[in-house]
Amino acid sequence: MKIDILTLFPEMFNEFLSTSIIKRAIAKNAVEIHTSNIRDFTTDKNGRVDDYSVGGGAGLIMKCQPVLDCLKSVRKDNSYVVLLSPKGVKFNQKLSHELALKDHLILICGHYEGVDERIIDNVDIEISIGDYILTGGELASMVVADSVIRLLEGSISSSSIIEESFENELLEYPQYALPREYEGKNIPDILFSGNHIAIEKWRLKESLRLTSEKRPDLLNNRKLSKKELKLMEEIKSGEENPEWLKKAIQKADKFMK
Repeated sequence: MKIDILTLFPEMFNEFLSTSIIKRAIAKNAVEIHTSNIRDFTTDKNGRVDDYSVGGGAGLIMKCQPVLDCLKSVRKDNSYVVLLSPKGVKFNQKLSHELALKDHLILICGHYEGVDERIIDNVDIEISIGDYILTGGELASMVVADSVIRLLEGSISSSSIIEESFENELLEYPQYALPREYEGKNIPDILFSGNHIAIEKWRLKESLRLTSEKRPDLLNNRKLSKKELKLMEEIKSGEENPEWLKKAIQKADKFMK
């Protein structure tokens, strides 16, 4: 995949492109990323890329000429153009998967009070990362790029992606690292049982529990399997240690002895 980021502040991406998973993905040729400075394309003699909104209104907006000329310089037949905008569709994991299938993404970072409407006429989609306002689209473009890049083959292991939050419309189950006990709080015994079937079932139950408590909206359109429905019944009844869980732990304790 190739990603072009059109921005007024390309220097903001220096650390982003040279750190962690993004750096590794670039090194493994999973993705090629370039930034273009929109200001380099303005024809204004003073180098301006913004102006007052015609008809009045507070603040300045980005002029269409420098943005569209910058876009033309990188756009190809297979390009998919994204404008980061508070008016856009809300970004989620499903959309991230859709973008990861594109050969060439162009991310346009808005700024000021908005952009000339004629810029919007030249994009494929407007995307918002949340119902709040940022000073510019740079941070939003990093969020989108990061989410997409980690889905590309070669960025991280596929097994890490499968069990992440939102991948199966559930929040991820709790995870722990040693020590077993810390300040009076213990890692659940089932995770030491070695019973992978029981552990998988416990993790699914905890994912369902967390989702129903923190993001019940994710369950509204999700068809639960028979196994999940039974686990939801246990959750709703408050049954913390059902028989299947007790047996798995007891069997593990007996084996360890």
